[in-house]
Amino acid sequence: MSNDVLQELYNTVLERKNNPAEGSYTCYLFDKGLDKILKKCGEECSETIIAAKNNDNKETVLEISDLMYHIMVMMVNQGIQLEDVLAELDKRSNKTGNLKTFHQVDKNS
Repeated sequence: MSNDVLQELYNTVLERKNNPAEGSYTCYLFDKGLDKILKKCGEECSETIIAAKNNDNKETVLEISDLMYHIMVMMVNQGIQLEDVLAELDKRSNKTGNLKTFHQVDKNS
């Protein structure tokens, strides 16, 4: 597997948006629009959570892959560059000691 697999996936999704191919699931999602794309992101997120909760690592990997693909479709649809997301992740990976900045949750509610 290439270290550039995310970039390759992003490029493939972008290519489908710019040059629709008949029978392409990616093109189908773009044709249906943002609501359909977001619905699929939500479904795949829920399926990922369930697989993880069931301690089924094989299924969890499959669902994470589905989720990441649908997130890529959303990103391309919204004009979000992969480089911007990777840069933000890189920036966050260099932070330490920022626990206080996280949202505090009232566990009694």
